[in-house]
Amino acid sequence: MQGQLGFDSMPKKLVRVTPSKLATWADCPRRYRMTYVDRPTLPRGGAYAHSTLGAVVHNALRAFFDLPLAKRTPEAGAALVTTHWKDDGFADAEQAAVFRSRAQGWVSDYLASTDVSIDPVGLERWVSAPAGTIVAEGRVDRIDDRDGELVIVDYKTGRSVLTTDDARGSQALAMYCIATTRTLRRACRKVELHHLPSGTVAEWEHTDESLARHQARAEEAADELQLATDTFQAGGDPEVLFPPQVGRQCAWCDFRRHCPEGQAAGPPITPWGLLPQ
Repeated sequence: MQGQLGFDSMPKKLVRVTPSKLATWADCPRRYRMTYVDRPTLPRGGAYAHSTLGAVVHNALRAFFDLPLAKRTPEAGAALVTTHWKDDGFADAEQAAVFRSRAQGWVSDYLASTDVSIDPVGLERWVSAPAGTIVAEGRVDRIDDRDGELVIVDYKTGRSVLTTDDARGSQALAMYCIATTRTLRRACRKVELHHLPSGTVAEWEHTDESLARHQARAEEAADELQLATDTFQAGGDPEVLFPPQVGRQCAWCDFRRHCPEGQAAGPPITPWGLLPQ
């Protein structure tokens, strides 16, 4: 009779990863530990205005495409910015009002040049699917149906105008493609970055090969972060397993107050210091 398989022969448990987890690990292992491993989680810093601005625009656009078609006007989109607005992270009410007005203009202009008659397949849709040694998952801003194929749409409100290289190189968008294809069982290869401040769209259409490359990099990072986590939970030294990675990102890190190396890297940025110009 065939003997039983030992524990060494058991299949490895798939590592669940989101684009945010992978980006945090690449950015700084210490911040990864403080965000996803330490329990209880250490207190974070306060809100940043650019994050508030991005969240408001995302929420307004999601609510817009939930409206009946007859009510989907640019003016309605601008009004939804006001509905979802928060002043968190801004220098004062005056600065918040300036950017609220800007966001209304971005959304209104964007919707005026967009086919608002579409009914997206997903809005803030959570997708999750096994892929190799990982479970790729995350929340997609919008999934469109274009002639029978699914397209990932990601809204951006940052300072920089985005390019084709940004769309092609985005691991997050590639992971969304993989997870969406397997979750919805429909082909998904095209990704788009919609940058509202400039009114531009950067797009890329993946191949099986390009998605496989992104997946391989995600699997490699997932192996690293899971090994570090498992070793830490078995008693390993967190300073060795999750070293700080010092850089300009230390100026706005949520855990700056708990990281001497990050504090020594330079002065903190103001909560409104990353707003688009």
